[in-house]
Parts: sequence; structure tokens; C-alpha cells
Amino acid sequence: MVPVAAKFPEPPKYAAQPCPQLEKLKNEAKLSDVAATVTVNYSTYYDCAVRNDSWIEWYKIQKEIYEKAGR
Repeated sequence: MVPVAAKFPEPPKYAAQPCPQLEKLKNEAKLSDVAATVTVNYSTYYDCAVRNDSWIEWYKIQKEIYEKAGR
């Protein structure tokens, strides 16, 4: 029997990216600017949260497969 060295898989490209910075308000922002910034920041946050949750799920599945293969 030939020993096989298992290599743990690389993360998907979408998961290996850091979350973008949220937008900041300017000192003299109008209420409409506040609403627009909040909307953009919520979208940015939830997009990053989905990617992060997907990464965690992918990692758990890959780790389980890797550990079962070593038995």
C-alpha cells in the first residue's frame, strides 16, 4: 500500500477576501446622506455576512471530509 499525503483544500476565492470598509459620514451630512450611507452599509454588511457564513459552512464540511478520510 502506498501512503498518500492528504493536503487540506484551499479556501474558495470569495471567502479569502476581507470585508470592505463601511462608508463614513461627512461632518456636514444631510439626513438624506445619512439614509443613503446606512443603506449602503447595511448592504455591504449583509453581503459580507453571507460570504462569511458560507466560508464557515464550507470549512466545516471540508474538515469533516478530511478527518473521515484519515481513518
